[in-house]
Amino acid sequence: MPQGIPNKRYTPEFKKLVVETMQKEKLSYRETARRFDVSSDTRIRDWERIYLTEGPEGFAIERRGRGSKSRPPKQLPKRVEEDLLAEVQRLRAENEYLKNLQALVLEDERRQHKKRW
Repeated sequence: MPQGIPNKRYTPEFKKLVVETMQKEKLSYRETARRFDVSSDTRIRDWERIYLTEGPEGFAIERRGRGSKSRPPKQLPKRVEEDLLAEVQRLRAENEYLKNLQALVLEDERRQHKKRW
């Protein structure tokens, strides 16, 4: 297998073209790498995985280097967390009430429609 340029960067459009051509023409990873002069068939496999899980937009994300090991997000003050949880519970209850109300209205409309016939 010919060696490509080390650390060569490929555009998102090129990656999309490669994966879509491979799928359309039912090429293997090696055949695709040879045809598009990509250094490794495992790179093609990674592109296909990204394409299938994230779609073509996934190619725009920079993936070089190590993942960040940033510190965990700051904890909210206890009072703020309690307020947010109470708000979530209130909104869930309101949402459930509105769903039930909508179901009642639709049932009533269905009954009115039946009476007319």
